[in-house]
Amino acid sequence: MTNPRQRAHPIDPLFTERWSPRAFTEEAIATAELMSLLEAARWAPSAYNVQPWRFIYAHRDTAAWQPIFDSLVEFNQMWTKRAAALVVIASAREAVFPGAAAPAPNASHAFDAGAAWASLAFQAQLSGWSAHAMAGFDAAKLRAAIGLPEAYAIDTVVAVGRKGDPAVLPEGIRARELPSDRRPLSQTAFEGTMR
Repeated sequence: MTNPRQRAHPIDPLFTERWSPRAFTEEAIATAELMSLLEAARWAPSAYNVQPWRFIYAHRDTAAWQPIFDSLVEFNQMWTKRAAALVVIASAREAVFPGAAAPAPNASHAFDAGAAWASLAFQAQLSGWSAHAMAGFDAAKLRAAIGLPEAYAIDTVVAVGRKGDPAVLPEGIRARELPSDRRPLSQTAFEGTMR
């Protein structure tokens, strides 16, 4: 498959080659390989270095997999069943900031968790794996399944796997199995004010 993404300015090819496929092989991921992806996520930047992210993971065909998988909406179950692992990314809503004695609301917890997700996704690409983050899950069911305290927000569930043949997907989503484009930078970046 040819990547249709065109860079308007010089950037490393990593940024246009990474995308979120749904077609995965059923290849298993070794724990050490999965830990490398989570290690990259661990090194993401965060406000005041409070590192609000937490990762709850499960390998396919293990007892830990099923409760996370069962929390996904039916559409996501349809394609994630072939993924090697699922990773829930959650973030602490409060933090003890430098100089403080008690926790306070952390307005950037989700932003920082997003940085961790991007780090995981780029490390997956560099390692020959793919990662696809999802918003389609039953949050209450997932929270109960993984024993996540209310002090944490659920930011996303990520499917990790080896990119596979789109033919394994149902016909209705097969055509969407390609890198998506992006809006032009001129519609996204503004100097001084948003025009």
